[in-house]
Amino acid sequence: MRNRRGLGRPRLNRCINFAPKVEYFKPKGVPLSILEEVEISKEELEALRLKNVEGLDQIECAIRMKTSQSTFQRILSSAYKKISQALILGKAIKIIDK
Repeated sequence: MRNRRGLGRPRLNRCINFAPKVEYFKPKGVPLSILEEVEISKEELEALRLKNVEGLDQIECAIRMKTSQSTFQRILSSAYKKISQALILGKAIKIIDK
């Protein structure tokens, strides 16, 4: 079997103009040792920030992140799913460099 690393299209660097002050959120009163985690990338966090905090439309968000609108939509949908799982299922959120 061939090594899959390096095959396919290379990942593009997205423009992220935000550095979070914290890198972890967890439900209050639940020990960290028993919590499951959801990992959200800084790219996904930037998409959430542009769309929901800055209030930009998807076209402007995609331009700011230097990506296509369809790719921005995929990033945003992934972020919404992860945040929703964390809130509904009581999981911790870890912000990662990806």
